[in-house]
Amino acid sequence: MRTPVTIIGAGLGGLTLARVLHVHGIPAAVYEAEASPAARAQGGMLDIHEHNGQPALREAGLYEEFRALVLAGREATRALAADGTVLFEEADDGTGGRPEVLRGELRRILLASLPAGTVRWGHKVTAVRALGAGRHEVTFADGTAVATSLLVGADGAWSRVRPLLSAAVPEYTGTSFVETYLFDADTRHPAAAKAVGEGAMFALAPGKGIQAHRETGGTLHTYVALRRPPEWFTDAGFTGPTGPAGPVAAEFDGWAPELTALITDADTAPVLRPLHTLPAGHRWDRVPGVTLVGDAAHLMVPSGEGANLAMYDGAELGRALAARPDDTEAALAAYEQAMFVRSATEAAGAAELHEHMFGDDSPHGLIAMFTGAGAGAAAGAGAGRTE
Repeated sequence: MRTPVTIIGAGLGGLTLARVLHVHGIPAAVYEAEASPAARAQGGMLDIHEHNGQPALREAGLYEEFRALVLAGREATRALAADGTVLFEEADDGTGGRPEVLRGELRRILLASLPAGTVRWGHKVTAVRALGAGRHEVTFADGTAVATSLLVGADGAWSRVRPLLSAAVPEYTGTSFVETYLFDADTRHPAAAKAVGEGAMFALAPGKGIQAHRETGGTLHTYVALRRPPEWFTDAGFTGPTGPAGPVAAEFDGWAPELTALITDADTAPVLRPLHTLPAGHRWDRVPGVTLVGDAAHLMVPSGEGANLAMYDGAELGRALAARPDDTEAALAAYEQAMFVRSATEAAGAAELHEHMFGDDSPHGLIAMFTGAGAGAAAGAGAGRTE
């Protein structure tokens, strides 16, 4: 296949696609709005699953590099009551199928695996339009443009490519996360570090929860969940991406101080992360010359599957194009039909998981998942990650 592939977005899905295409000798260019790989922090921990994320990395020829990134012990899982009592605990014995790595490190090995110049940094998309005959033009903020006969939107929740295929737009789920960090916690915040343990920690109640994950060393990465309308966060002082800790912590009045310290003692300003989703079972009719991967195609609530699905999408699309070098439309159609099925299944599971986490039976619904099927059934529930 000689047709260059134009990929919008240098997240894990777009980079995996570019890498698999490179393995098969297919040229690709990745256009990314960020100015450089270090333009912003890349998020926290990812649990990379045996059935999707790991096969994608094998297809990319990067499995051994991935294994070298795994942080031992981070699959440990515990659930606490609001008073700090341990309700469930499972250690990481090294045999689980969801090893944990830092998102930024995974992105680093993907970037390093691509030929120099594959990623074009500082290219923010401002418009995309159809030219006819399966060709599309992408315009960037600097006034430049590129025309392509094979366009892939790997540009996340607010994709600029998606409108070529679908009128769907993400909708607020009613729940937001507030993200905080504690650094050097074993020394500076020992009670909170003990509460979180060696891996993921959940402390949940109906409509709210405190979820944290130990990253490298003593770094504790926390997502506080609140089922509140957007106006609540505005009134609480979140007039931009960051806001005050006080109103968020007040929602957990009476909870154990080692838990609320994850909010009140944060070493970073709390960051608001509203949760949006695309419609369940989102799909579209085949449009020549364009498709989507990852959140651009199937944005869902965090469940530990988002990054895994994005990488698997990228790998499967790359494989499909390599297998049908003379018929890209057949390749795109085959990829999409399989992707629609797996993403709908995962979205339904993610919605069910969030109901167990924050619904009326919380925390007992999640504990039942842990004790009924082992921690692996719910280990991707979102602690320390927004995937």
